[in-house]
Amino acid sequence: MRNKLDTPLGQARKSRQRRRPWPGRFALGTSAAVVLLLAGSIYSAMSPSGLSGSPAPVATADTPVVAPDETDEYANLQTGTVPARTAGTAGGNIASEMTGDGVMVTTYRPGSREGLGPLIIDGGAVGQDLRVAHLPEDALLEETEFGAIPTISPGGKRSAEAYARSWSGTNGAKIAIVVGGLGLSQTGTQYAIEKLPEEITLAFAASGNSLTRWMQDARRGGHEILLQIPLEPFDYPSVDPGANTLTVEAPLESNIEALHKSLARMTNYTGVMNYMGGRFMSDIEAFEPVMREIADRGLLFLDDGSAPQSRSEMLARTFGAPFGQAEIVLDSRRERGAIMEALDALERSAVRNGAAIGVASAFDVSVDAIAEWVRQASRRNIEIVSVSAIALDPASSRAASR
Repeated sequence: MRNKLDTPLGQARKSRQRRRPWPGRFALGTSAAVVLLLAGSIYSAMSPSGLSGSPAPVATADTPVVAPDETDEYANLQTGTVPARTAGTAGGNIASEMTGDGVMVTTYRPGSREGLGPLIIDGGAVGQDLRVAHLPEDALLEETEFGAIPTISPGGKRSAEAYARSWSGTNGAKIAIVVGGLGLSQTGTQYAIEKLPEEITLAFAASGNSLTRWMQDARRGGHEILLQIPLEPFDYPSVDPGANTLTVEAPLESNIEALHKSLARMTNYTGVMNYMGGRFMSDIEAFEPVMREIADRGLLFLDDGSAPQSRSEMLARTFGAPFGQAEIVLDSRRERGAIMEALDALERSAVRNGAAIGVASAFDVSVDAIAEWVRQASRRNIEIVSVSAIALDPASSRAASR
């Protein structure tokens, strides 16, 4: 006698078969399909990766990556952690962390893909993260009655290195172009920051306005920056560089105080540059303690080349300050053609000597000519670098060979 469980569905009840004329074999197939469909649905719902059957991604960090919060940027910088960011339209999370030996390690993690565009992965800047370039390093600042001014960190780190812009490190002609006088004209400053390529070094006058704001814009744009210190010219005071001018006749304490007031106007600069100062830089007795203070605070010094009797190079070498000197004032004639000719002369000097520095002021005609010339130079074997890449620095291997 056959067990009822062995009886095909629909064959044990003939009366039901008469009311439902479907064949029993068809009913069995339908029921089996329903069971298989339900089983597949349950398995798919319980599978970690859905219908694909592939393993779910395993998290590699203990804490989730979150979007950056500007209120936490400064704290993150001090701990060596760069806030996470989203890459492109893919929603990927990118987090960077500074290791103990100063190497920036970047981690990429997938995120939700709400858009339909391709996955874009941006590795970021090498040697400088533009998202935090506008934030000062606390260890490089000393609080004074005039505000925070640069200092060398307990570990020996200097502003001349910390805020320097990276370069290729390869051989070949190198040119640094410095555009100064920023901060004196609001419209001119904005135009220069927006128009000039990021390879151009920007110099801000200590007597300018809104320096912190402009500094942040410049640093976010990738520029290395300098601070222009007002020094006494030969025809002072009929020609006045501005507030806190360092003078030959002033007592040492007064000049150091004036220097500190200027240094406190902004942060994140690699060094200082003279603003006028023909008389002051030629007087070794007045200039010596000031250059010593500049070197002791980890700053480089750039001489704009306007004072033939300047003692800046000798004093910088004496106290170990990174030093650079401009060869050509590019816009001594404020005409586009003359500026382009001066830039060509600067290139010839760089090819001949390995490196050259030129300076200009933030006039619109100068900014336009420099921006156009840099685009043309990029097609030749010329590398535009920041001042720190050319400055002679006995304490650093970053200096370019001359």
